[in-house]
Amino acid sequence: MIDAGTLRRFLKHPSGMFGTALLVLVVLVALFAGIYAPQGPWPIIGRPLQWPGQIPAALLGTDHLGRDLLVDVVYGTRASLFVGVAVAVFSIVLGTVIGAMAGYYGRWVDDALMRFTDAVQTVPSFLAAMVIVGVIGQSLVTVICAIAIVSWPMVARLVRADFLRLKSQDFILACRIMGMGDMQIIFTQILPNCLSPIIVAASVIVASAIIVEAGLSFLGLGDPNVISWGSIIGGGRAALRTAWHITLIPAVAVVITVLSLNLIGDALNDVLNPHLKHR
Repeated sequence: MIDAGTLRRFLKHPSGMFGTALLVLVVLVALFAGIYAPQGPWPIIGRPLQWPGQIPAALLGTDHLGRDLLVDVVYGTRASLFVGVAVAVFSIVLGTVIGAMAGYYGRWVDDALMRFTDAVQTVPSFLAAMVIVGVIGQSLVTVICAIAIVSWPMVARLVRADFLRLKSQDFILACRIMGMGDMQIIFTQILPNCLSPIIVAASVIVASAIIVEAGLSFLGLGDPNVISWGSIIGGGRAALRTAWHITLIPAVAVVITVLSLNLIGDALNDVLNPHLKHR
């Protein structure tokens, strides 16, 4: 569980605070995108492939269509963060339910759910996401669902392991003696004690989802009506030799965001892992 002591340890963690500061900066960029550029990212403001400083209206130059590259990157922050958070929520809910059922009931339920989990994990995640988006169609919802479908097994295994460890504890036996039902025990007694690995896994899933979405958009499998960092990188690959800044700038945004999430995940693992608390 997360308590005041855990929060204090996190606030004293250097890499965790640095990662949090970076992530807050990225989130603020996404939140204030509409204020900075109320016209949106679509208007063409000049000739394509302009370098930073060539035209006053675009601080970072223009993309392959002549749009303001800075505005593209700012609005791309919204799409990429939304995909990451949505995938994490979907994956955590699905993975938690499957892992909880498998770990609590065991026997044939555990065997069936874990074999299903193994089947999902045998397929390369990025390849599976490509196939799903290619078959169903290119939309933001489809991209989120495709990435989430291949992201939940990690959460399921983490939750199952904790349920297997906790379900035989004395306090669970006491709950059964008191007449608590299975669902009440699962969601009010065991699951709250499994939050630590779930929270750490959430940061990893968000970072992975942002990378996968960028890869899909780079290959032209993203939502054509939404600008993301991946779509900007994909649009600039044809001019990589003459205007490499179009690819570099959104790529740096991806690196900063993923780095911040990884730092936060490492810090959370340090402060929530009981074996590392006194390290």
